[in-house]
Amino acid sequence: MKMDTDNGRETIIARGRYVLCKALDDEEVLTVPGAGVLSVDGRIEEIGPYDDLVRRYPDARVIGSHDHVVLPGFVNAHHHMGLTPVQLGTNDLPLEQWLVAQMQSRRVDQYLDTLYSAFELVGSGVTAVQHLAVMLPPPLGNWTDSGRKTIQAYLDLGMRVSYAQCVRDQHRLVYAPDEEFLATLPAVLAAETKRFLDRTHFRLEDFETEVLQPLIRAFGDHPQSNMVRVWLAPINMERCSDRLLSLNKEWARKYGIGIHLHLSETIYQKMFAARRFGMSSVQHLHRIGFLGPEVTLGHAVWASEEDLEIVAGSGCALCHNASSNLRIRSGIAPVGDFLKHQIPVALGIDEAGLNDDRDMLQEIRLVKHIHCNPGIFTPRITPAQIFRMATEQGARACGFGDEIGSIEVGKKADLLVLNYRNITRPYLDPAMGVLESIIYRARSSDVETVIIDGVVVFDDGRFTRVDREAVMGELERSLSKPRSPSEVERKRLYSALFPHVRDFYRDWTLPTLQPRYQLNSVQ
Repeated sequence: MKMDTDNGRETIIARGRYVLCKALDDEEVLTVPGAGVLSVDGRIEEIGPYDDLVRRYPDARVIGSHDHVVLPGFVNAHHHMGLTPVQLGTNDLPLEQWLVAQMQSRRVDQYLDTLYSAFELVGSGVTAVQHLAVMLPPPLGNWTDSGRKTIQAYLDLGMRVSYAQCVRDQHRLVYAPDEEFLATLPAVLAAETKRFLDRTHFRLEDFETEVLQPLIRAFGDHPQSNMVRVWLAPINMERCSDRLLSLNKEWARKYGIGIHLHLSETIYQKMFAARRFGMSSVQHLHRIGFLGPEVTLGHAVWASEEDLEIVAGSGCALCHNASSNLRIRSGIAPVGDFLKHQIPVALGIDEAGLNDDRDMLQEIRLVKHIHCNPGIFTPRITPAQIFRMATEQGARACGFGDEIGSIEVGKKADLLVLNYRNITRPYLDPAMGVLESIIYRARSSDVETVIIDGVVVFDDGRFTRVDREAVMGELERSLSKPRSPSEVERKRLYSALFPHVRDFYRDWTLPTLQPRYQLNSVQ
């Protein structure tokens, strides 16, 4: 399915009526009119007047025109899988039920599955992704093979990836020890569930030698190693023991890599921390020395003001997943407060966006709209802040901060060329700024060209390195087959377990929830 076509780096001039380089502050984005961006050997060499560049580099390939706008490639800083849970049979549910529902999903070829969502990401202007791989049954060699397939799919398409294998070692079905929950089940169901859980057990120390080290070796010396980061992903504090968290912290320091941790995503997780530790998740993580500049925290919907002061002081980044938080009823994160505390904020689409796809332009628009707080004089999250989240802060949040995220001389040429004429037709008042125009009106259909590492990977609706139709056809054929015996058994087990998982939380009396109008630092 990988095309046998020479798509190596070219000398390219990406041209636009405007080039949006980077956010200068919370209000202003450096915008160069009538400009071009010169890419040589995958790096940005010059940014300047198009007429001057094309005169001095007459053999360069010109992409774009006066009807286009050039931006840094977007970064999806929180992503898990290819076909969505809905496609695989799971409706949106509150997280605590939704996670268990994943056990009924079909098994999909990892290489093809990765390409499926990567097509959608690149088609909406995403050039780099933090891929947080879902757990597989041991042996751990399966995780290594899956990781290699996933990373190779991104590389074959031409996309940049920060890969992390999610791990957990406790509370695998509900927020309580497995043996305690099993004791509440009917005897036959408890025995079946124990056999299922036993297949997901692994020795914590083995993860370093059997998963982490092989992936670092495989891609640290890979010809495209600049396109790959290998990270860590203890899934969340509820499902990871302090020992597992401490080991991840040690491995991060040892190998100079980052960690992505889901945090305070739901009200039940907030209550779990209070019950278990007598303090918030952030306070506990701070107490055990887990937080630091190498850590990105996903969601943080229920983080308090005190929590955010700790996060800001630790140097962590936060990743905001607006669509996911809405779809599985987690809430709306206090992003204004994130910004008020000057915490770096990235954007992630998570499992899927509102349209059950991975459309970063729509996600950007959603972030703009859901954080417009009521009131004439309330602050807002600005277009420049959202632009930074989708580009520069996203790159920082998944390990590519020194290389991408802005259009600057010396950085990698990860560029997005949008059809600005489509965005502004038939009329758009000239007073409307170019960034505002994009945030309000741009769609994936306006994405004409995506350049990653100086290579054109998407051009006028066509992927240049992988045959999309062949991949879609193979996925369709593989999933048209009947469920395997193991898939049938997992679906049956899930159906039996579901009411017990739901009822576990019945006595978790929720506090009275008041509207939280979160303000940011913009006056």
